[in-house]
Amino acid sequence: MRVIALTTALLGLLAAYLVATVRTADAAEVVVSQGKPTTASSVEWAGTPASSATDGNTGTRWSSAFAANQWIQVDLGATTAVSSVKLNWEAAYATAFTVQFSTNGTTFTNATGTLRGNAGEQTIAVTGNTRFVRLNLTERALAIYGYSLWEFQVFAGSTTPPTDPTTPPPAGGATLLSYNKPGAASSEQNDVNCNPCTVPKAFDLDPATRWATSSTTGWVDPGWIYVDLGATAQISRVELQWDPAYATAYKIQVSPNASTWTDIYSTTTGKGFKEVLNVSGTGRYVRMYGTTRSSAYGYSLYDFNVYGTGGAPNTPPARPADPTFPATNLVWNDEFNDPAGTKPSTAKWTYDPGVPQNGEVQYYTENSNNAQMDGGGNLVIEARKEASNGREYTSARMNTGGKFTAQYGRVEARIKVPKGNGLWPAFWMMGNDFLTGRPWPYNGEIDIMEVLGRNTTEGYSTLHAPQYNGGGGYGQKYTTPGAADLSQGFHVWAAEWDSKGIRFLLDGTQVFYASKATVEATRGPWIFDHPFYIILNLAVGGDFPGPVDASTPFPARMLVDYVRVYK
Repeated sequence: MRVIALTTALLGLLAAYLVATVRTADAAEVVVSQGKPTTASSVEWAGTPASSATDGNTGTRWSSAFAANQWIQVDLGATTAVSSVKLNWEAAYATAFTVQFSTNGTTFTNATGTLRGNAGEQTIAVTGNTRFVRLNLTERALAIYGYSLWEFQVFAGSTTPPTDPTTPPPAGGATLLSYNKPGAASSEQNDVNCNPCTVPKAFDLDPATRWATSSTTGWVDPGWIYVDLGATAQISRVELQWDPAYATAYKIQVSPNASTWTDIYSTTTGKGFKEVLNVSGTGRYVRMYGTTRSSAYGYSLYDFNVYGTGGAPNTPPARPADPTFPATNLVWNDEFNDPAGTKPSTAKWTYDPGVPQNGEVQYYTENSNNAQMDGGGNLVIEARKEASNGREYTSARMNTGGKFTAQYGRVEARIKVPKGNGLWPAFWMMGNDFLTGRPWPYNGEIDIMEVLGRNTTEGYSTLHAPQYNGGGGYGQKYTTPGAADLSQGFHVWAAEWDSKGIRFLLDGTQVFYASKATVEATRGPWIFDHPFYIILNLAVGGDFPGPVDASTPFPARMLVDYVRVYK
């Protein structure tokens, strides 16, 4: 969980989740939960047992006692490779919950970060081998009631990958028509609070930029934005990725002339986040016409993507092909096999000196005291109790910015972390556009490994983006099997990353899966489809790990056996 700022001297750093149409179960998927033993933390009354949620009958439901912390779980009968969970909530849905897995029905691990439900259907992409699937419910939409589910379905089997607009469609298929096309809006915001949040930002395929209605003219209804497709088109799908300032009531309209409009979709129950609308209409212009706002603010869209045939489409930039895992083509590595005392190669790494944020108390130096080889095949990043630049401690941070970036693949490192209050080792990645001026968190951050020295039986893997960052980052805290101490030996942390999501692994075992479809539908835009560079550092103190104390050992050492990237 990092907050970071630009450095002036180097390329490095100063320091630093709905809608019913998320994804429908593919025909190849099968329900593996129906009729299976289902239990819950409580039931409201005998007429709403836990088994009603897995009976395949949408006229029966499970409901809990009227309390916040509840759960419901299904026993699949055998360990199963699951692919998605589909929920059909009553009005008493969860505004905060996680999907959890277990092989024994006793010890559960989170398969998702914290999610938000919605009244109606909700589909969540998950991946992993499990026998028990649990919903751990922690926050209610209706505080005077409990939770209520018509159906709780678990699926296994293959799924249809989400549409990637940069992938050419099959013959006769829908094409992205709106990319980099001109448009207009009722107003647009371009001030210190949103600069710029202009019309083109809704059509640029950049999920970190957005259009918003103007605050200076007042956030009023209606609010609208349209795109000119350049020629008449047959529209088959519209995708909206909303900012929290979304429309609860709006229409999708088409027009031949941007003057006379025809409705092809209308709703009064918009839920924000990502909405995928299957529509049918003909026109050159396509408009989102909002009539009721979700809040006192206006309307704002990260993406307004229109698909169909015809028009005069622009070709989006191509993205790299998804790797096939296990990835075996080694494209970059550092084995740290240099003689003792040798500093890390400046052909591969940039030192990142300076004073960090996050309340950390060290000064990052370029000294070999803080980063050097030990002669045994390891890089040693050492935090020392010594004064430098007004700080009482020194340490090192190094990154591959300007030297190596990756988009997709397996990024891994074998690391031994230090133990001690206030120590904070990390192996992470930053969006490369940070180095060209895009501020954090709009560039994106992928924390593959963070461990807090005060409890080295736990680790963290987290994503940071405009809608989820800092303490609200989308991620997972996990405990090692048997509460093994991570500081007692080397462990391999890895991220397997493609256009559909990121799998985080510890010693080959998945500890968290961030699904792009789930994030877009429950947290906000997915901003991880571009190049990132790698960072290694050992921080001292700060808001996340807490302070050092008399028991903290110094010097403290983070050992890195290797860093490798496979495609």
